[in-house]
Amino acid sequence: MDKILEGLVSSSHPLPVKRVIVRRVVESAETPLSQAQCRAMFALSTRLILQGPDLFQRQVGRQVLDAYARFHRDEFEAFFNRSLVLGLLQRGYGELDSRDPAILDYIQSGLRLIISCPSVLELFVLLQVEVLRMVCERPAPPLCARLCQLLGDFPQCLPRGRKLSLAFCQQLVRSMAHFQSQGSREAELRLYVSQVTQVSGLLRSVWKAEPDTLLPSLQELFAIISSTDTSFEPSVALASLVQHIPLQMITVLIRSLTTDPNVKDASMTQALCRMIDWLSWPLAQHVETWVIALLKGLAAVQKFTILIDVTLLKIELVFNRLWFPLVRPGALAVLSHMLLSFQHSPEAFHLLVPHVVNLIQSVKNGGLPSSTAFLVQLTELIHCMMYHYSGFPELYEPILEAVKELPKPSEEKIKLILSQSAWTSQSNSLPSCLSRLSGKSETGKTGLINLGNTCYMNSVIQALFMATDFRRHVLSLNLNGCNSLMRKLQHLFAFLAHTQREAYAPRIFFEASRPPWFTPRSQQDCSEYLRFLLDRLHEEERTLKALSLAKPSENTMSDEFLAQGTANKTQTFIEGPCTGGEERTLIEKMFGGKLQTTICCLNCKSTSRKEEAFTDLSLAFCPPPSLESIDMESITQSSKVKDDCMVQTSFVASSAVEESALDNSLAVNDGCESMNEGVPNDLHAELSSENVTASDLHPVQDSKGVSQKPVSENTPSVTDLLNYFLAPEILNGDNKYYCEKCASLQNAEKIMQIMEEPEYLILTLLRFSYDPKCHIRRKILDNVSLPLILELPIKRTASSLGVVSRGWSVDIELSDTGENIAKKLKPSGAEEVCCPERVPYVLSSVVVHSGISSESGHYYSYARNITGSGPSLGLCHQSKTMALASSNSLLTEEISHAVIENDVDANEMTKEWFLFNDSRVTFTSFQSVQKITSRFPKDTAYVLLYKKQKSSSGFSANSANGLWVNGDPPLQKELMDAITKDNKLYLQEQELSARTQALQAASASCCFRPNGFDDNDPPGSCGPTGGGGGGGFSTVGRLVF
Repeated sequence: MDKILEGLVSSSHPLPVKRVIVRRVVESAETPLSQAQCRAMFALSTRLILQGPDLFQRQVGRQVLDAYARFHRDEFEAFFNRSLVLGLLQRGYGELDSRDPAILDYIQSGLRLIISCPSVLELFVLLQVEVLRMVCERPAPPLCARLCQLLGDFPQCLPRGRKLSLAFCQQLVRSMAHFQSQGSREAELRLYVSQVTQVSGLLRSVWKAEPDTLLPSLQELFAIISSTDTSFEPSVALASLVQHIPLQMITVLIRSLTTDPNVKDASMTQALCRMIDWLSWPLAQHVETWVIALLKGLAAVQKFTILIDVTLLKIELVFNRLWFPLVRPGALAVLSHMLLSFQHSPEAFHLLVPHVVNLIQSVKNGGLPSSTAFLVQLTELIHCMMYHYSGFPELYEPILEAVKELPKPSEEKIKLILSQSAWTSQSNSLPSCLSRLSGKSETGKTGLINLGNTCYMNSVIQALFMATDFRRHVLSLNLNGCNSLMRKLQHLFAFLAHTQREAYAPRIFFEASRPPWFTPRSQQDCSEYLRFLLDRLHEEERTLKALSLAKPSENTMSDEFLAQGTANKTQTFIEGPCTGGEERTLIEKMFGGKLQTTICCLNCKSTSRKEEAFTDLSLAFCPPPSLESIDMESITQSSKVKDDCMVQTSFVASSAVEESALDNSLAVNDGCESMNEGVPNDLHAELSSENVTASDLHPVQDSKGVSQKPVSENTPSVTDLLNYFLAPEILNGDNKYYCEKCASLQNAEKIMQIMEEPEYLILTLLRFSYDPKCHIRRKILDNVSLPLILELPIKRTASSLGVVSRGWSVDIELSDTGENIAKKLKPSGAEEVCCPERVPYVLSSVVVHSGISSESGHYYSYARNITGSGPSLGLCHQSKTMALASSNSLLTEEISHAVIENDVDANEMTKEWFLFNDSRVTFTSFQSVQKITSRFPKDTAYVLLYKKQKSSSGFSANSANGLWVNGDPPLQKELMDAITKDNKLYLQEQELSARTQALQAASASCCFRPNGFDDNDPPGSCGPTGGGGGGGFSTVGRLVF
């Protein structure tokens, strides 16, 4: 019969004919057969099952074996013995390898046929040993899944005894760690997932039947994922085991892991990273629960280094899982916990910011039922992060636009979420939370590393660096051998211009330029720092020049620099701070202007004038429109405020000795106690009743269509604040003027006029006021529109303009009508001559304060490149025309406005704006500068730099070689050598970092320290990672964000 069957299946007869004959052979199994005939049939059917070349022959083999074994059980029991099974498992069958799943298929079929026979017990014992051996040989997923299927059907084949059972579970876990998918197509991946699920299901059954094997199995699992062996990466298939671990064990297991002294930080880091990788495994449950539990456990034992490293390494991977709906819920849970607990630095959140908008748009377009709920949760998380890390408007504006239609959580809810998510124990020592610094950003600009609440310095330095003319002259100075502050500034500017680093640590300059009363690592006022810095540079240069005159051979200033003073005679002070023929300093040439204060006694009409130099103008906010309720005490305080706070200088003109009582070192936070108080009632009523306002008295003008449109009708502009600054003021009450002619205190009128304009106009908005009732300092959060073009009225003297007189008449009485006042405020000459020359300025940089008080917050700056080496925005023509204004002054003004508007439209897009936020530098636009406060109410413009427009820079004209026309001047050899050395060091650091990460992937910290980093992170929101981070790890002196 076996010969007939063998010939039949291999013949060329049609398949239907073969099936009919095979059916008759199967039916003949009921007839009695000899033992030899039965063995022959069993051998043939076995060969057909294991070696059949096609599916038909294998099916025939199974049918024949099943039929003959059922009717000839004793003979099959003798055939399917221990020797046959052992041979199949160890040597295979013919050309069929022993690791082929078909072997296990055959054995499982045989066990079913003899399950009621006594000999099956012997086979069970044999299989218990062989199964353990096979698992130790790391079977591939198909074979391992087939083995688990066999063991699931016949649990009697599982190794018995605690020792063998435990060994089997541990080895099976190790086998799963070696699993790899054999393909990338969907069908292949589905098959792979089903195979892994079958294996993990067997382990669950074993753990349930023998609970003692669970904990050792989990220990084996942790040993695998915590291994630091870089030659082996455990399979993500291990994630399928997590869902079978009872959640009741979380607390015990996490506490055991996090407190075990034998578990090194590198191993824990590796284990946590691999658990996070498991989020990508489909159908796995509770992975996010275990990951979050482990993160919380590590925070509880203050292992912040692991948390920081893992977060920065894996935050982007977790975010990428959000693209896949199948694993999205778990990934979002882990992402939320990682971001909300990582509150000392914005670095982790900022890694994700560039990808948020694309994800939101994709989810919106997906249209899945769960998309809306997901977007609401994601939006809430994003708002929490942006609230906590405020001060980065350029990064957040696209996100705000993308989520504007989604609900925004309340501020109370955000604060609650952040407080609940913070790491419970915090430390001041965080050696690994430093930013990973790569090469220079696409902007080509270099950031400044925050050395511990030094954002006030960083924002000012970047604004000065972007003042192109000033930067070029600093870089051109020959200061070799001089250890001055200017030399250190030159060194800093050179590194900002030429280093390959993304961010530079200005430690040396900070220590040299920090005012003595500034407490290190505490927030300070950037305006106060700027004044101190300019004053130091000015006084230092004067001293060096005095020494050079005494010892010409020791002159440290370059001949080129010394020649610049005589080439700019039109910019010298009429009565400058330098006496005789002394040359003006670079600070005077760039930032120095002159202000004249005229006080007229309203009793005897006598007049006194004082001129003083200034480097910046401090602008108080305009009074509210209705002042009827303000009492006389408030009015007096207001007058004092305007006296003391309007003009703040770093050096005073020699002609101002008689009125030196003005506080020239007054800080913003200490000098202005009532900035929102109004002007005196009598002057306000006098002017407003007759339609005469401050703007009628030669107001500052900004170009139409250029300045920011107010958010509301009451939004003031910088122009309004300047007009208020220059408006006449009545001195009365407690603020009366002592008239020497009258020899008594008298009511008087005070007028301030700008006599000489600076090259760079620095404006400080007085935003910090003292509340005497609450005894606290408050910040004025009013929005102020920033004009791109500003026209500053300059009163020229007769000597400079060739005009007999441009002085204003002061013969004004309080009883005069408004018409008379307007007439008497005009010069004695013709009407068109009285109009002062309007010098155009263009906005160069803006320093923004983000926060709600003067003692806290964050500074960052907007700036752009503006050179004075050629025509800019077409304003050179305008400046010349205004200087020669005659009876056509009104027409000239209209033409100049048109020129400005057209040129702004044509050139604004080509002039790049940059946002400097400590170590981060990004591109931005003037629109972002204009809308900063309307979009982020805590972020307000504080210090403004305007660049004077003219046909050519008075400084670049001296540069015969054209170095200042097309670029910065070449550096001195000593400076260039230092930069070259540091750039080489930077490349070595990059290479060393790459080698270290390749050889020691689980090192304690995965980031290197750039040149100049502190050993410990500074506290507060101005940490070395750059920008307005959280409160650090110390609640003492915590900043607002």
